[in-house]
Amino acid sequence: QVQLVESGGRLVQAGGSLRLSCAASGLTFSSLTMAWFRQIPGMEREFVAASTWSGDTTDYAGSVKGRFTISRDNTKNTVYLEMNSLKPEDTAVYYCAAEPIGRLRVGPSSYRYWGQGTQVTVSS
Repeated sequence: QVQLVESGGRLVQAGGSLRLSCAASGLTFSSLTMAWFRQIPGMEREFVAASTWSGDTTDYAGSVKGRFTISRDNTKNTVYLEMNSLKPEDTAVYYCAAEPIGRLRVGPSSYRYWGQGTQVTVSS
C-alpha cells in the first residue's frame, strides 16, 4: 500500500521559514519523481516544485523560485520543501506527490500518488 505522509505545516509570520517533510512508503522511493503542489479552496492545484529520483534535476514554479528548495533523502524515503521568505500568498494546503516517471512533470495529472496535505498559513 502506497502512503505519502506530509508534515511540518503551521502558522508562520510573513518573512519566516518552514520545512515541510513527506515520508513515503510502499514504493521504491529512489525510483520516484517527487513533487510538491499547493491548493487554495476553490482553486486548482498548483505546481510548486519537483525533483527527479537522484535530486540532481529540480524544477520550480516561478512564484517560489529562489525562495523554496526541494530536496530528498533516499535513505529516509523522505522529500523536503524548505520554504524561506514566506509571503501571505503562499498560504495553502501543500501536497506531496509521487510517480515513477523518471522525469520532471508539473501537471498534477502526471502523479498517481498523493499525500493528505498539510496546511501552511502565512500571516501578514
